[in-house]
Amino acid sequence: MAIYMAEAILHCSIASSTTSAVKVLARRPRSRPEHGCFKTGTARRLHREAAMAWLVLFFAGLFEVVWATAMKMSEGFTKAVPTGIMVAAMLLSFILLAWSMRVLPLGTAYTIWTGIGALGAFIVGVAVFGEPLGFLRIFAALLIVSGLVLMKLATPG
Repeated sequence: MAIYMAEAILHCSIASSTTSAVKVLARRPRSRPEHGCFKTGTARRLHREAAMAWLVLFFAGLFEVVWATAMKMSEGFTKAVPTGIMVAAMLLSFILLAWSMRVLPLGTAYTIWTGIGALGAFIVGVAVFGEPLGFLRIFAALLIVSGLVLMKLATPG
């Protein structure tokens, strides 16, 4: 491993047209390079953790939709089953959100989580509860989606 790291440093600091860089390229494993340089084990781990954090955050947002829907179906906490589903989904949503915040920035994670919940609740409201679907509501939903995309693009990693 130390040899590969030393060769990667050499490769990254020498122009690719020199013979030593060509030798490094010829004997390095094909699964290791990224943008012409080796990716260290730490960098791979951080990349995997970030990808997992985004996936976990997505599921946290879906569970937010579940608990919001169950809250609506509980009719003011008068029905036991929807109330129980709401509490369980809320707890799971918060746990997943907290886990994703170990890697993702607070502002990004919370914004994405609430955005997924808001958009999902909007879709469930229209599809399940027959809420009205007008131009301004669709436009507002598109603004939420654009905000989520921009937040994701603006977050490093």
